[in-house]
Amino acid sequence: MRILGIESSCDETAAAIVDDGRAVRSNVIASQHDLHAEYAGVVPEIASRAHAERISAVIDRALREAGCTLSDIDAVAVGNRPGLIGALLVGVSAAKALAWSLDTPIVGVDHVVAHLYAGLLDDPDWTMDSVFPAIGLVVSGGHTAMYELDAPLVIRRVGATLDDAIGEAYDKAATILNLAHPGGPKLDRLAQTGDERAHDFPISRLAPDSLDFSFSGLKTSALYTVRGNPGKQLGGAPGAFERDASDLTEQQVADVAASFQRAAVSAVILKLERLLERCDVKPRTLLVGGGVSANSRLRAELIALGERNNLSVRLPRMAYCLDNAAMLAGLAHQRLITGDADDLALTASPSSTAGLAT
Repeated sequence: MRILGIESSCDETAAAIVDDGRAVRSNVIASQHDLHAEYAGVVPEIASRAHAERISAVIDRALREAGCTLSDIDAVAVGNRPGLIGALLVGVSAAKALAWSLDTPIVGVDHVVAHLYAGLLDDPDWTMDSVFPAIGLVVSGGHTAMYELDAPLVIRRVGATLDDAIGEAYDKAATILNLAHPGGPKLDRLAQTGDERAHDFPISRLAPDSLDFSFSGLKTSALYTVRGNPGKQLGGAPGAFERDASDLTEQQVADVAASFQRAAVSAVILKLERLLERCDVKPRTLLVGGGVSANSRLRAELIALGERNNLSVRLPRMAYCLDNAAMLAGLAHQRLITGDADDLALTASPSSTAGLAT
């Protein structure tokens, strides 16, 4: 079964062709980083307009790279939740138009759940029995959550962030350090030259048995470390901080980055270890997805966690860490083989209900 996937939930316009939920024939992503750089974050209206301008060309390129035409497509998958509502509507509208014109099924896919499927792409040999039961970790700019999975679509959320997502915290820390957007990858690279013990930033634990996350305290600690006490004057501005990152040496900036990264990643590993202790049935696999799964320290520590716990760790290839359409098409296949699909009444939603009790 050949599925065309379409992604437009935030600031990547993407399309992909995937065969049988596993073999990625093409995976095209048009990033908008240059459009949002001056704002140090994604501007929803700019993102929506850019999706509308680019989506047709991105789909055409995905078809060309896959060596096929629209007549070869058996179904259309689209991320219809969660995300920026204006951005989602572009992708959903394009998918519905294609599905109608081709008389093919349309499948709405939860973007967060699809991230958990990303680590299974391009592997023809995985089976349900070899992967599941599993635990899942999604770490991105908008989401930080843990799950228990009995199958790709049988999922329970067991923990989530109470404030900032880890990727959002990375981007805010990068802004504090005067790093350009997107700041998370730049902070990761800078951290590799710093002293991770230079600052004892807090590792959020919450309650002793909590599986939830919190990164706002870490972000605030980094802010005060870089800028000093609030309420002081900076450049004559009343109520501002004492200084900013431009007053630090390159090594001091790198030290803050390394210390921040150590605390952020340690919080994730801590909560995964708590989850493993609580699992009634030992999981076979840790499925990981989201943009922060590209982080070098997190990847290394997740692999080490797997080795300590005899747990197979499925990290996505770098091409599938960021928002992409291949993961959507892959997960859509799991619905279609059970005879499940949507219709042209499919709507976009800014929220995810993945794994929540209904």
